Amino acid sequence: MFSQKVSSQLNNSSFIRKMFEEGDKLRAIHGADKVYDFSIGNPEIEPPLKVKKTLIKVASSDQPGMHRYMSNAGYPEVRSKIAAKLNQEHGTVLTNEHIVMTCGAAAALNVVLKSILNPGEEVIVFSPYFVEYLFYIENYHGKPVIAKTNEDTFEPDPDKLANAINASTKAIIINSPNNPTGVVYSSLVLNQVSEVIKKKEQEYGSTIFVISDEPYVKITYDGIVPPSIFKIFQNSIIVNSFSKSLALPGERIGYIAVNPSINDVATLIGCLVLCNRVLGFVNAPAIMQRLISEVLDEAVDIDQYKMRRDVLYNHLVKLGFECKKPQGTFYLFLKTFIPDDIEFAKIAQKHNILLVPGTGFGCPGYVRLSFCVSMKTIENSLPAFEALAAEFK
Repeated sequence: MFSQKVSSQLNNSSFIRKMFEEGDKLRAIHGADKVYDFSIGNPEIEPPLKVKKTLIKVASSDQPGMHRYMSNAGYPEVRSKIAAKLNQEHGTVLTNEHIVMTCGAAAALNVVLKSILNPGEEVIVFSPYFVEYLFYIENYHGKPVIAKTNEDTFEPDPDKLANAINASTKAIIINSPNNPTGVVYSSLVLNQVSEVIKKKEQEYGSTIFVISDEPYVKITYDGIVPPSIFKIFQNSIIVNSFSKSLALPGERIGYIAVNPSINDVATLIGCLVLCNRVLGFVNAPAIMQRLISEVLDEAVDIDQYKMRRDVLYNHLVKLGFECKKPQGTFYLFLKTFIPDDIEFAKIAQKHNILLVPGTGFGCPGYVRLSFCVSMKTIENSLPAFEALAAEFK
């Protein structure tokens, strides 16, 4: 009666949403203040004040044509401003022709994959990964290939990557700062990855695209600046959104930026614009495009996230949890006290703690915590974590 493929995917769908739904059940029983929900990356911090004020100004504007159809790539003036901002940050020479506005980073990824994939071609994803990458790839009859990261650093392993590449490899997805680990991939490692790709492209006479998923690129700590993907990889495409940097996840606004050095870049851009339309996104929301164009220099208060990170990380490490201190994002990726991370998450639920099993990210033996919750939730959860840790001592 329904799609067999989609029906079969229901059992493998996101652990994140499943845990979020479990939270609703627990809140109904115990009350919201006694449930410690670290399951979903849904920022509790509000957008910057200037963003709110600008949204009111844009939405109440009497400018004619505010709500009419536009180019499927988005407003040229908005794309020009984003290109200028990226040029400032990357030292590139992008124009508005290299930018396509999208309905968030998820739409951007789907548009890119639709544009480049032929049936059976492979896309390499580093584990741990955002689980929906696999579904996005399969949407366009591509084949996801998992390459494990370095066990100590959670950064890409050049040797494992080399073993994963073959004549069918079409793209590699990079996510740095990384969800779920919080790791920022170093220039050293990314340059090693670039060398592997160049050798494999030469070996197979192919082009391998690097798709950089960057929704957390503005959320980093301790002075860390993520390396420029455009400077390291010739055939690179950046997808981004303002969901995290401006705390606007519900507005679904983002963009694709294409490296001008890609061969036949005009054809690629044409494919992106077409796919934006035929996939049903058509174009990014008009009001949100106009808003974004005026607040590109704004950002959420990163110190608020850093404070949450430090309180939670320091407490959990004292309790004996192993965790690489996140350099970015708002996630902690804890090694579980038992090998079965799904069972560990169930035990945590007995203490009203909601965690996402690492199995959902292709990395068993870990759980992810999202610390973009209120500080009160974090402080109230500390005794519960103590009780959880005590069960394994």
